[in-house]
Amino acid sequence: MTETHTAAPSPSAVEAQIARVAFADNGLVPAVVQQYDTGEVLMLGYMDAEALRRTLTSGRGTFWSRSRQEYWRKGDTSGHAQYVKDVSLDCDGDTLLVRVDQVGVACHTGTRTCFDGRDLHAVSADRPASEGTAS
Repeated sequence: MTETHTAAPSPSAVEAQIARVAFADNGLVPAVVQQYDTGEVLMLGYMDAEALRRTLTSGRGTFWSRSRQEYWRKGDTSGHAQYVKDVSLDCDGDTLLVRVDQVGVACHTGTRTCFDGRDLHAVSADRPASEGTAS
């Protein structure tokens, strides 16, 4: 299998992208991490401007650890790396979607996803026929 890489964006282009993000008062933005080819939601991490800068320029998922107060690049100690395919911003500019190719498990507990086996058993509802289909 052949790897493809896009050219690194210019520093000014990276800074322009980061400037679009509405970071919270604590300087962080939530980053939903999703497997790029299956849509599986893997984890939620947090990024500050520097973690986002590192993610955008290195092609590897990099986050700010709120508990350890330090940067961590997913996979550096576990081997379960995240290779970034694309990063997008939501409509409010305050949440990132990071689509990755995940190697191995994403969760620190050893499961593929952090959302595995912790169902809160919500009532499942069907859309009324009167509401039609989404367009």
